[in-house]
Amino acid sequence: MSRRLPAIPLAAALLVLLAALAIALGTEPVSLSEALAAPGLARTIVVEVRLPRVLLAAMAGLGLGVVGAAFQALLRNPLAEPYVLGVSGGAALGATTAIALGLGTATVLGAALIPAASLAGGLLATTLVYGVARGLRGGASGTSILLAGVMVNSIAAALITFLKALVPPSRAQQLLRWLVGFVDLPHQPALVAAAIYVAIGCAVLLVDAGRLNLLALGDETAETLGVDARALERRVFFASSCVIGAIVSLTGLIGFVGLVVPHAVRRIIGPDQRRVLPVSMLCGAAMLVACDLIARLAFRSLGTEPPVGAVTALIGGPAFLVMLKKSQG
Repeated sequence: MSRRLPAIPLAAALLVLLAALAIALGTEPVSLSEALAAPGLARTIVVEVRLPRVLLAAMAGLGLGVVGAAFQALLRNPLAEPYVLGVSGGAALGATTAIALGLGTATVLGAALIPAASLAGGLLATTLVYGVARGLRGGASGTSILLAGVMVNSIAAALITFLKALVPPSRAQQLLRWLVGFVDLPHQPALVAAAIYVAIGCAVLLVDAGRLNLLALGDETAETLGVDARALERRVFFASSCVIGAIVSLTGLIGFVGLVVPHAVRRIIGPDQRRVLPVSMLCGAAMLVACDLIARLAFRSLGTEPPVGAVTALIGGPAFLVMLKKSQG
């Protein structure tokens, strides 16, 4: 995929191909022709088990990818990623608090409490990060947001570690799974609700892609060209919080997608955010769908499955080190 090739259609085709493979393949051998021909076990596995899981992986990946690209553009730092926002730490703290209190099966107004607690924690962390950044000298600049996000994530991680030490081993295992990140069969109402949040947040980021291009010239230059840098910063910040909070509420913490994918996309197609954001969105979805498929297939013979967050770390970490070395070479 080069700068002259239609990057968006190619990325979309890659996503469709990987999604088709993820639906066709799994721990149980299933014939797609049989699944499409008549109702039965094969159709149940494909339509009610694999398809929702693939949709969740694609939704989470596209959200992580586009938010990572937006934050790297906003903070003008190629090492920025969604969790620098602080929302991941807050979301994880909300979820782990609910788990530690034994509320894993509780509901509020018909909705599962853990996703609700996760989203509430993410929004609270977002408010805290932005409030702290505004109180620092120079206001809510990219650097102050970065520092505030790191601080909030560190505090959240410490509180989560404290909670893990207090809960019984069974709940500690559940906490570990949440913190590593997973893609599992989602409840349909929760998936639809999260998809709405993700769609709204991604739409805001895509609309602001052109303004992010101008922001790369510097705040003062962007202001002279008609961009309200502070308003743009707030929009990107809270839209990203909406996306990441919804994703973490269903999948836990999945790292490296928002860091590696935008970095790779920018190296391949250039820095124009009007292309980088949608391509990062599609490639992020493709990466997480592929990693989830690997997680399902790699240990099939052992009858187990590693969390997808471990797979993204094993693939994304070395890949990013290679890209970093090439960028400095």
